Amino acid sequence: MNVCVNYNDARWRKYKIDFARIANAALVSAHPDTEVSIVLTNDVEIHALNKKYRGIDAPTNVLSFELDDDILLGDIYISLDTVMREAKSEKISVADHTAHMVVHGMLHLQGYDHIKDDEAEIMENKEIKILKNLNIKNPYVQEYGACSDSECCPGEKFLSRLRKIKLRDGGPGQCILMFVLGAIAAFGFAPFNMWWATLIAVALAYKLSVCGENKASMWRAILRAASFGAAYAMMMFWWVLHSIYVVPELAAQFSIWTVPALIGIGVLGAIVFSVPFIVISRICTFPACRPFLFAAIWTLVLWLREWLFTGFPWNPIANIAMPWGMLANSMSLWGALGLTFIIIGGIASTVEIIKKRRDKSCWITFFIFVILGVIGLIVGNKNIELSGNGNNASPVIRVVQPARSAAQKASHSREEAMQNAVANIRSLMDLASAPGNSDLIVFPETSYPFVIVDGDNIPVASALGKNIILGATSYSNDNIFNSMAIVLPNGDIQKIYSKSHLVPFGEYRPFGDIIPTPGQLTPGSGPEIISVNINGNDFAFAPAICYEIIFSDSLVPANSTPDAIINITNDTWFGKTPGTYQHLDMVRRYAIESGLPIVRANYSGISAFINPDGTIASMIPIGRAGYADGVVSGAHETIYRLIGRDGWMIIILAFSCACVLIIYWTKAHK
Repeated sequence: MNVCVNYNDARWRKYKIDFARIANAALVSAHPDTEVSIVLTNDVEIHALNKKYRGIDAPTNVLSFELDDDILLGDIYISLDTVMREAKSEKISVADHTAHMVVHGMLHLQGYDHIKDDEAEIMENKEIKILKNLNIKNPYVQEYGACSDSECCPGEKFLSRLRKIKLRDGGPGQCILMFVLGAIAAFGFAPFNMWWATLIAVALAYKLSVCGENKASMWRAILRAASFGAAYAMMMFWWVLHSIYVVPELAAQFSIWTVPALIGIGVLGAIVFSVPFIVISRICTFPACRPFLFAAIWTLVLWLREWLFTGFPWNPIANIAMPWGMLANSMSLWGALGLTFIIIGGIASTVEIIKKRRDKSCWITFFIFVILGVIGLIVGNKNIELSGNGNNASPVIRVVQPARSAAQKASHSREEAMQNAVANIRSLMDLASAPGNSDLIVFPETSYPFVIVDGDNIPVASALGKNIILGATSYSNDNIFNSMAIVLPNGDIQKIYSKSHLVPFGEYRPFGDIIPTPGQLTPGSGPEIISVNINGNDFAFAPAICYEIIFSDSLVPANSTPDAIINITNDTWFGKTPGTYQHLDMVRRYAIESGLPIVRANYSGISAFINPDGTIASMIPIGRAGYADGVVSGAHETIYRLIGRDGWMIIILAFSCACVLIIYWTKAHK
């Protein structure tokens, strides 16, 4: 943007202010080729302009005159006299206050205003953000202690009243606050990725749990912690209930279970996620020890979630690091367990040094977690390098996403079932046969509308003349499986892999017939490596169906490094809820932990090619029918895969115990 600066008052020249840089930083909605004029004047001139155009018989700090032109944005007048008075009153530099006036004027020229309260809030937030990028502090917040009279500082008056509020340890007030914090903590995960909300919420919940110094009774401590766990679980997992309403027939049958299911989620969350807070609130120990105990217990709960209640290790705290490449890739060393331990320990140790800033041992604990984090960053950067070192000699793989709704797949009669099956096959064929030069076509989970058995011939493959992988229901020995069929170009089935970790209540009845369940499937035999000969070369992959991929160490047999993982799934049930985005992040996490690229074909969710460093090479968005062609590379064995999930859990517990014992020994010998 071209910025013209006119010095109508020569006194301005002594201030070395980069007006062009400031004005360009404030260009948020106008065309980048636009022009603006900044007139640096005084109270006499701006007084006259203010009286003529606004009817106000007084000087002001800044005036903006919009020209309603796409190129000529307008004029900004700034009075040095008023700016100097205000800067002195607010104890800030003239340069900083002038920058604020330029930003304020630029926003006016781009349509922002502050006549109404909601408009003013939007405009002020824009100003704060722009000034922050220019390394200028928030102009709407006075320095602490600048005003001794709380009556002239509404913010300080509010804070003063807030400090007087006392929440009884373990009382209703704390329980309500913990419930709110639990709900806020869930926003650190996809699609919100408000990682800072999780850090702050967990930090405040930790502080509430330890600040009472065990004054609360056992039951009050449990109730307080359970409030956090219940809200945390309900906010993270409510989306599973969306599946009830995807198909009208299912909604009619299962909608009565919505409220009990939500309550059940809260109860389970209260049991599982409250454990670290309960333990840390009841153990009398040195402040420097508490972060190790809290982080170790939190990580132990995550490890137990791998198999407790059939297993559901969804959204480990480590996943809030996904937006940060190097930090997320530290899971190639630590795994989700280790990174969760470091993040939770870092949160707790930060709270402790705020509370006990003169305690050297608290600072040592804090720096231990910092050092662990730095080590993870170094290894994470190496993992990113290794992920980009592979060659692209893999076959060209096409993933197909039909994006047909569950209602389109459903049927009410044999005739309608056949019509829907034919329509589904045509949809798959149209996408699979689109222009391109693919060698292997991957269809998503349950995409093939017919039950298959060993020895069947799949006409889709012979019609395409290519190797295909498709998801279907299979039948064998009076059992029904959720399966992946690997089919040769002539239509013969080379291999059938069946899902081993089934979804409770969706694919089997964990409590018999007490709670109705749509299906009763049989689990498969577990992880394996499948090799397909394509163009004379063997392409080896580890198969994964749906949420099998969220379990650490679940897919790749020991001492093997396949070319990729192929994950077929169906997120149709969860639509555009957070669950679909979080499922993708769980897949990205697995890619980092294993050091393997992942090919993901989703029926109507997010299909993607994911690199071993967790980055998405290409993808098909939610609900969009389409296909994507890609190759995989960079497969390598990570340190995490060598040590394994259980190995790291033992190391974390041993490390935490050792640190606590050393702190106790040091304190005892002082």
